[in-house]
Amino acid sequence: MRVGELMQGELESRLAGKGLTVQLGPFNIRIQTDVAPFPLLIHQLYQSYRLTPTDEIGDFNVRIARPKSLRRWFRQQIFFSVDGRSPFAPYSIEHSFPALEWGINWCIATRAHHLLMLHSAVVERNGNAILFPAWPGHGKSTLCTALVFSGWRLLSDEFGLVRPEDGLLLPIPRLIPLKNESIDVIKNFRPEAVIGPSFLKTRKGTVAHVIPPEDSILRSQEPAKPRWLIFPRWVAGAPLSLEPIPKSQAFLMVATNAFNYEVLDQTAFRLVTDMVKACDCHSLVYSDLSEAVAAIDALTRPTDG
Repeated sequence: MRVGELMQGELESRLAGKGLTVQLGPFNIRIQTDVAPFPLLIHQLYQSYRLTPTDEIGDFNVRIARPKSLRRWFRQQIFFSVDGRSPFAPYSIEHSFPALEWGINWCIATRAHHLLMLHSAVVERNGNAILFPAWPGHGKSTLCTALVFSGWRLLSDEFGLVRPEDGLLLPIPRLIPLKNESIDVIKNFRPEAVIGPSFLKTRKGTVAHVIPPEDSILRSQEPAKPRWLIFPRWVAGAPLSLEPIPKSQAFLMVATNAFNYEVLDQTAFRLVTDMVKACDCHSLVYSDLSEAVAAIDALTRPTDG
């Protein structure tokens, strides 16, 4: 059963009660809240995601709630909490949905140490994946969104989840958050992309969330093998440049873009080494999305023989 199949009343009842447990790739997230208009946003933006049985234990039990102190009557605020603890300062109630998305990212990044976690967008086609390791501001989410609406499957715009036993990449095709100018860039590039409401003046500026193509969500249990490492950087007005880089340089750039490289120690070293050996490694500088998508398609096109 999917979120969108629930009647609005049932959705609100679950969120306010035992919680709504949603499957996001390898994780089951139990969400609780009685804050309006949160149920409407969940119904709209999570409609294609699978529900897990109500008695199944969630990997993360998260809650969006108003403060219990007197301040709830003077300032419209909410807290994000996980397993009863609030790791962040309160958010404005208008930013409750971005708070949920950021909070889930925090849960994964700080707790999922059974996997190597790379700070990377990941897309797949024909079983082969491209990783785009990059820090915020380098344009990876914008490029990732453009690719998944140009024939690629979304694994993630944020996490390259590497399974230690075989080095495969696990999908976690969550909503793609776009910030500021990137929102209009994608609206113009792919008008068919479904984008949720814009949340203004958040801690990261204006934020809106893109719903991934349904195929990406439904195939969230299909891993992929790493085949290309592309390190992107958006530079206004820059000519397109897609150039090979040495594997030694790629290794350092992947390792320093990992959330938990030091935690996994030798396992991380082995996984990154194997990944770099298996991948063609390139740097990408771009300013025009159409040019970047065309160049990536040409690079990854199968060759005869």
